Amino acid sequence: MVALNKNRTQNPKLKIQNFCRATALLTMLVFVSGFAECYKPITKNQLPTRIRTVAVPAFQNQALHYKIETRFTQAVINEIVRRGRGLRVQSEREGADAVIDGTIKSFNFGGVLLDERGRSRIYEVTITAAVTVRDQVENRVIYDNQNYVFRGEFEFANDPRTFFNEEDPAVQRIARNFAESVVSTLVNGFGVNQEK
Repeated sequence: MVALNKNRTQNPKLKIQNFCRATALLTMLVFVSGFAECYKPITKNQLPTRIRTVAVPAFQNQALHYKIETRFTQAVINEIVRRGRGLRVQSEREGADAVIDGTIKSFNFGGVLLDERGRSRIYEVTITAAVTVRDQVENRVIYDNQNYVFRGEFEFANDPRTFFNEEDPAVQRIARNFAESVVSTLVNGFGVNQEK
């Protein structure tokens, strides 16, 4: 009889535990199923369907920094080839459906962190560019941003014997980030002028 009373007093505790577990499981299922559609990958190209060939002529260099326009032009071409979803890329304007014109407006770098001797050890590179995408078929601007700003950092070694100039790899990284942003904007349609 004592054992029977003991089981009856534990049953409410077990019921509460089972109820809490069931509630937690149900809540988790509701959250998982309710938010499953929050992320939908973009599978449609937002450029007009008539655009199949994109010209990327060499960017202009107003920053007067050696070969910077070549790096940015090549980065944009590589990114279109990688993510352009069937777009053909060429360097000549003639025969292209759209043209991406770019200008590197400024190239600046300055020290942001000093070492114990007061020398700059980490530098920040800031590059400002202008990008215009023109539909050559309808002769209208699809996208225009005259103030693309990208930043990156590079570091100098403390020991002069192990010195390696990190400016060039920093510029390459910034060029890749720039190209990813431009191509993503075009392909995914963020900020692209839509036809009315």
